[in-house]
Amino acid sequence: MTTNTIAVTGAGIGGLAAAAALHRRGIDVHVYERGDSLREQGVGMHLGPNGTRLLHRLGLADELERVAVRPEALEVRAFHDGSLVTRQDMGAAWERAFGAPYLTVHRGDLHRMLAALLPAARVHTGRELVAYEESRKGVTLRFADGTATRASALVGADGVHSVVRRSHTGDERPVYSGNSALRGLVDAADVPGLDPAVMYMFAGPAARVLVYPVSGGRQFTYVVVAPAPEGIAESWTSTAGRADLDAALGGWAPQVRALVGAAREVRRWALYDRAPLRRWSTARTTLLGDAAHPMLPHHGQGANQAVEDGVALAVCLAEAGPGGDGIAAALGRYEAVRRPHTTRVQLGSRDGKAPGKGVREQAADVSWILAHDVERSLYEDPYEEVSADTAA
Repeated sequence: MTTNTIAVTGAGIGGLAAAAALHRRGIDVHVYERGDSLREQGVGMHLGPNGTRLLHRLGLADELERVAVRPEALEVRAFHDGSLVTRQDMGAAWERAFGAPYLTVHRGDLHRMLAALLPAARVHTGRELVAYEESRKGVTLRFADGTATRASALVGADGVHSVVRRSHTGDERPVYSGNSALRGLVDAADVPGLDPAVMYMFAGPAARVLVYPVSGGRQFTYVVVAPAPEGIAESWTSTAGRADLDAALGGWAPQVRALVGAAREVRRWALYDRAPLRRWSTARTTLLGDAAHPMLPHHGQGANQAVEDGVALAVCLAEAGPGGDGIAAALGRYEAVRRPHTTRVQLGSRDGKAPGKGVREQAADVSWILAHDVERSLYEDPYEEVSADTAA
């Protein structure tokens, strides 16, 4: 068993998944979260088979079965009257095809499950990283409350504004997609025209609405993607309101209008990402999840890629040789496998917003992502390096 101590900054989905995978492999890991408590804001999220296969291996299959939904199909419906345009079967067919289920789940439910995989003493709240110093002997972390700690390696998993990311990249310019997303939850009982075992897409001339079940089918998450002027705060929890939904969805199908009527709290997410990075790691630090590769949501892969990162990092560190050289080699191996793959997913997510693609074409676009097994990929030939003109 390794004697290394790994510090993870950020107790979101990616940070907790990494910590759970490290802990499962007997590695001493501590998570430092800036918030005063562990809570995850947000609505629903997609778990592709590439993510669920890893979560099952972490021991979460029964919990996911209880609170997540395995959608039977994705139905595309006309935006003006709600009539069926086409239907893509999912459910058991996708589970057979990809070796694990495609699920939709409330983000808070997954966050709670991952946190429960860690002893409480391994998660430290109210600890905002403000600086760190790296040396041949390890990393010293300094927090806003004046405390400090040491670790063998530091994993920046605290989003695009991560202190570790900034030390790697300096000042960056966010890349705005031209769109924002209005998101929220409604009770399934308030929209009886929608089946809580089905995902829906309504595609209009200037907006797109995705609706999918969460919380065991008791609720729907809705996401309304529409053009918006640049200048909206780069946040996925900004407050919006029902008036914003009305402005975007006036005259839409009855099912969509029922969603608008049932909406309570509405949040706006301005859709920014970053250019892919040329480098994630030093000899003692690395990046994970949004800190490494923030991506647009059009492939539904942000959390899945963070989970893949966490599991891959845990395997690399568990198999590391002794001392600082072993850690440096492990972080280099992790980056060599993950960075080309996430770059491809990240850039593909930008293309995924293109209108006019059919459901089958969209499924084909992401099948290589859904079939991916990150643990297996660690023992295969490395990916070809991405070209310099796509990396920052």
